[in-house]
Amino acid sequence: MKERVEELSNLIEGKTLEESLALVANAFPGKVRFSSAFGQEDQVITHAIFKHSIDIEVFTLDTGRLFPETYELIDRTRARYKQPIRVYYPKAEQVEELVTKKGMHSFYESVENRKECCYIRKVEPLKRALRDTAVWVTGLRADQSDNRQNFSLIEWDEPNQVIKFNPLLRWSYDEMLDYLKKHQVPYNPLHDKGYISIGCAPCTRAIEPGEHPRAGRWYWEASQKECGLHQVKQ
Repeated sequence: MKERVEELSNLIEGKTLEESLALVANAFPGKVRFSSAFGQEDQVITHAIFKHSIDIEVFTLDTGRLFPETYELIDRTRARYKQPIRVYYPKAEQVEELVTKKGMHSFYESVENRKECCYIRKVEPLKRALRDTAVWVTGLRADQSDNRQNFSLIEWDEPNQVIKFNPLLRWSYDEMLDYLKKHQVPYNPLHDKGYISIGCAPCTRAIEPGEHPRAGRWYWEASQKECGLHQVKQ
């Protein structure tokens, strides 16, 4: 599988979003999955997949701590496209053990505790979602954070043993907004209130003018602002 990264990179070079998604889906029939957190980038890709009937399964991770607006958006997206969106949940016994031992908000106490919570609620469910997957499609953009500047459109994801496809990697923030407006794609109203990057409710705040887009994630930390879903490249 790893040896096909260069082949796919050459295949999609210069193609539109819709064309590149279709080419990857055709290369691995029934083996391509898109993980949506229902951010603006994710809604762009979801629209492209559903509107053009591309053979890519859309799924999401429900951590149990999402904003009400995010849950509402999931239903609005289903209603708009009339397509299924698979939902993966954390293992109940792991959440129960964590909360019993460390309380409801242990993630505020240390980076280690926060990463433990992220692993249980996001990373482990993702690993289950990516079983029997050849290509994992994400909504990552390079200018979302410094950590993502070194990512490639097509790359090998070692932790999950899949090819990772980041079709919006080279898109600007304005390009993304223009696409949403042009196609009237539903998006989270929190984005209009300063929530540029939206995750779990206890771990996300709106950003102030001039702040980095990821400043609102784990805002009490001096960290790389990542949860472990995406391998940080040095």
